[in-house]
Amino acid sequence: MRNWYNDPFFALSVASSACPQPLGPRMSKAEADDDAHYRVERGTTCWLAHKCTKPNSYLYDADIANAVRAAFSGDASLAGTSIWITVQRRFVYAEGCAPAAFDRAALERRLAAIADVEQVFVRLAADPRAPLPYKTLTTAPAASSTPVH
Repeated sequence: MRNWYNDPFFALSVASSACPQPLGPRMSKAEADDDAHYRVERGTTCWLAHKCTKPNSYLYDADIANAVRAAFSGDASLAGTSIWITVQRRFVYAEGCAPAAFDRAALERRLAAIADVEQVFVRLAADPRAPLPYKTLTTAPAASSTPVH
């Protein structure tokens, strides 16, 4: 399992080691090979529909990731949270753990307000021991028998 396409994936905050890290963009080689055609198709659809100025929507991801880091750097609202960010095709995924009182809607609004973000998915658990709303390395489908190099 690895991040074959180098999609931005980073910790926005880490308050608890009990919170399982999301799978994020990691996948098996077989999954990456299977996904290759769809990534090309989905990536160029934005440009073909005249909704993007760049020829592939994945080309926005690094800038979006940098803007997320800058927008939340030292942000006190993240106290007590463990949140990882994945950016793929102008979509931002915020996954991890946050207290029940954490304002998930405010996080979603702030992420959605970042330039070039098309959609935001917030998947946070209040209890890291309960079923999680996101996949982790331990909940990911078993990797194929194809060796990973």
